[in-house]
Amino acid sequence: MRIASIDQGTTSTKALIVTDDGGRNDVGNLHHQQILPRAGRVEHDAQELLANVRMLIDQAASQGIDGIALANQGETVVAWDRLTGRTLANAIVWQDQRTEPDIAQLEASGKTQYVKAVSGLPLDSYFSASKLKWLLDNAEGARDLARKGRLGLGTTDAYFLERLTGRYATDVTTASRTSLMDLSACCWDAGLCEIFKVPVELLPEVVADAEPFGTVVTSAGPKPLITSVVDQIAALYGHGCRKKGEGKVTVGTGAFGLFLTGFERPSDLMGGALPTAAWQTRFGRSYAADGGVYTAAAAIEWLIRIGLMAEAGELANLSGATAASRDLFFVPALSGLACPHWDRRAVGLFIGMDTATERQDLVKATVEGVAFRVAEVIDTLRLGENAEAPIPIDGGLTRSSYFLQFLADVMSCPVAVPEDTELTAVGAAGLALAVSSGTDPHDFPTQHRVARLVSPNAPAAEAQAFRGRFAEARLRAEGWRQR
Repeated sequence: MRIASIDQGTTSTKALIVTDDGGRNDVGNLHHQQILPRAGRVEHDAQELLANVRMLIDQAASQGIDGIALANQGETVVAWDRLTGRTLANAIVWQDQRTEPDIAQLEASGKTQYVKAVSGLPLDSYFSASKLKWLLDNAEGARDLARKGRLGLGTTDAYFLERLTGRYATDVTTASRTSLMDLSACCWDAGLCEIFKVPVELLPEVVADAEPFGTVVTSAGPKPLITSVVDQIAALYGHGCRKKGEGKVTVGTGAFGLFLTGFERPSDLMGGALPTAAWQTRFGRSYAADGGVYTAAAAIEWLIRIGLMAEAGELANLSGATAASRDLFFVPALSGLACPHWDRRAVGLFIGMDTATERQDLVKATVEGVAFRVAEVIDTLRLGENAEAPIPIDGGLTRSSYFLQFLADVMSCPVAVPEDTELTAVGAAGLALAVSSGTDPHDFPTQHRVARLVSPNAPAAEAQAFRGRFAEARLRAEGWRQR
């Protein structure tokens, strides 16, 4: 069986064809515009995203496919006219912070406990609910279309699914990132919808990957869209994680650590770790624990945008003494701090500069700052408790040897980079193959292979000293921005 797997991500849309015997070939990679209208706002043109998804599906179909798998950005949201398909505004991306004042009001009104108890999530503008309310209030024509029963309001996957198949739906892994789903029952919760003022009747249905979502008309005829899943869960599956306790870290635009927790909603997570739905098929439901860093490779993109780097390839030239050894640190809180701190008022901060500081020192400090934050997430999820077991890691920043070595050093633990670099698409395809073959996803075989193992070189005492100094820097960055 041949699956066209589409990974619609924050910076681009990628497509692979994955076969049931473990084969795969690249189809294409289409970048889309990053729209930054003002500080704290990040948008995409959802119609451009859909066009890219369609184009890659057609390119894959021309090579021969039996079905389609789709992975999505997660918390990014869209409002559209379900009759015409016209979007009412740009998609609001998961990094966007415009609804922080609304979140502050909810916190002040004492809603935090209920939201966390039912959805498993903290009150944060990262998640979809407050952004959906913003679109309902501010997207031109949204209220009128809602009265007419024509408003589409949901995460990007719901927009793609409705426009591709005609079915207005989302899956449990994506719905669990909205703050509107009861994580135990895996359905929309009326109480949460009332808190965020998002009418439940406007939302897409939440469905399991028990059968195809619908049929997509492609250049080679109709093909079933078998699986739709949030990107980080797809990557978890792509890493070969099948059993309780198995996990991974992905370092892309943001950085995200996850591990499987079992068949019931986890209740014993540390600090800022969050419970989330893993997947739900005819064989039952699985859960995972999640921890995120808002700004990872996005910090490198920022350096390029402000002129401190010409291109990401410059990371290959980093070598020699670390910035931390010179007491120079960067806190990559350009969009605030996520796990385990959950502080949207935190800001990006260079500290330790002097007249001898050079451009490359700032680049090193930025890369190291991302590694320090990833290490905090790994600690929170307890992924590095066995110092001899390598931590599986993928994503764009793993192309940087400097980043990998520094992360291994500050964790005092080896990190393992997989042979396959497109594990989100591979994971979405794997889930589709499992569903199509009637196999329990936990039993579906994996082709996961390690390409590179990076072991720590720095003394553990030095690593702990560096992490202590970074924590001091982070504390100075917390709570700085006024709401």
